[in-house]
Amino acid sequence: PLYHKGWYHLFYQYNPYSAIWGNITWGHAVSRDLIHWLYLPLALVPDHWYDIKGVWTGSATILPDGQIIMLYTGETNESEQVQNLAYPANVSDPLLLHWLKYPGNPVMVPPPGVKPDDFRDPTTAWLGPDGTWRLTMGSKFDTTIGISLVYHTTNFRDYELLDGVLHAVPGTGMWECVDFYPVAINGSVALDTSSLGPGIKHVLKASLDNTKVDHYAIGTYDPITDKWTPDNPEEDVGIGLKVDYGRYYASKTFFDQHKQRRVLWGWINETDTETADLKKGWASLQTIPRTVLYDNKTGTNLLQWPVEEVESLRLNSTMFKEVLVEPGSVVPLDIGTTTQLDILAEFEIEPLIPSTTNEIDDCGDGAVDRSTYGPFGLLVIADASLSELTPIYFRPLNASDGSLKTYFCTDETRSSKASDVFKQVYGGKVPVLEDENYNMRVLVDHSIVESFAQGGRTVISSRIYPTEAIYGAARLFLFNNATGVNVKATLKLWELNSAFIRPFPFERDTV
Repeated sequence: PLYHKGWYHLFYQYNPYSAIWGNITWGHAVSRDLIHWLYLPLALVPDHWYDIKGVWTGSATILPDGQIIMLYTGETNESEQVQNLAYPANVSDPLLLHWLKYPGNPVMVPPPGVKPDDFRDPTTAWLGPDGTWRLTMGSKFDTTIGISLVYHTTNFRDYELLDGVLHAVPGTGMWECVDFYPVAINGSVALDTSSLGPGIKHVLKASLDNTKVDHYAIGTYDPITDKWTPDNPEEDVGIGLKVDYGRYYASKTFFDQHKQRRVLWGWINETDTETADLKKGWASLQTIPRTVLYDNKTGTNLLQWPVEEVESLRLNSTMFKEVLVEPGSVVPLDIGTTTQLDILAEFEIEPLIPSTTNEIDDCGDGAVDRSTYGPFGLLVIADASLSELTPIYFRPLNASDGSLKTYFCTDETRSSKASDVFKQVYGGKVPVLEDENYNMRVLVDHSIVESFAQGGRTVISSRIYPTEAIYGAARLFLFNNATGVNVKATLKLWELNSAFIRPFPFERDTV
């Protein structure tokens, strides 16, 4: 992703010939607002020996003079992963329609000790205090140690591999789609990728090839030694926080210089079968873009939040104030069409009985797993008889020190009657501070639900395929399956318009 001359650009892995993996090419789309996208012609195709088996993941770096550098992983005719350089044929073209590959490609090849298929996904480069550019990419040592290699360059054609690594975590396996960027500790805006200095932490994120999960950690980067150290080693990359606790992978951020924000995308693949993908004729999608900030209140989390432009899709709104949801009850919310929604919900709990401590940890076995304080939340993409439903819920549990620890969860187990769909209970811990009520924002779009708890501290993306709860038959409910609390829910929700994604109208003078 990048922003250039009034347009947001997204380049993405794409198979032009089928809805299943293969023939990996770079598709290209542009948008004025990150929401209404227009498809452009293919940007990079596998047509040289160094990328003939696929134009894979890469990153854009915008240089101070406005030049755009694109580095990408290619798979060679001998199935080796190498790094290649490309750049716009005409950087003054706002649409960046034509790309040139550097005649001297590849610019990086697997170093000694790294297997030919364990060397991929260069990050956006950042400028060090010595005036040299740096970038990192994913690999592994032995079979289990995930690592991020660091390269230096001054011209993006010649690269020096540094001794050692930016970071390594045993037991995490191959790291791919590494992302590395600064966040301001007490700031309300994002930072350029090259920002350094006091008041800045660095986020290191890796996509774990073994588990297909994106993990991140916050820590300190030393630009002299090019080493990164996590704030909390017990929640290091790959063993602690997840970018998203649902169906989500291969995420990538970029610094949006137009609005001084860091924007995150993630890839969501299908949870049905390849046969179904071929029948549909398409597969996979990107999340609604999210802004990323450091959580000043906890000091331990990132905050992810849908970009403000998604609010341009909002249509009629409805308010519900302090709706009482008693233990074991389901309350319908009559709002008409519920297949495309933006929901803001806040919950207050009123304890009714003394708490107990012999409760199953985590998200349990789903929304049917009752405990004193939860689960409670929303039932989205549900039919009137509740034969299909997807609960999005909080599950507060007693910690050993007497406090409540809270899990935020999504239960897909009853989301579809289809037999060929993978269904799972997803979730993770979410910090809820003493002065906060439980709050969530949920974006619903037919077969995908993106849920944000406590301002985006914990996020879950779900991919569901309802057979009954579709179109006009879809409904929305509140539920409380706790045994020991009343819940009062206050909601504001909007029906959402389509984003009308379509090919670029080249025949028109303006868009």
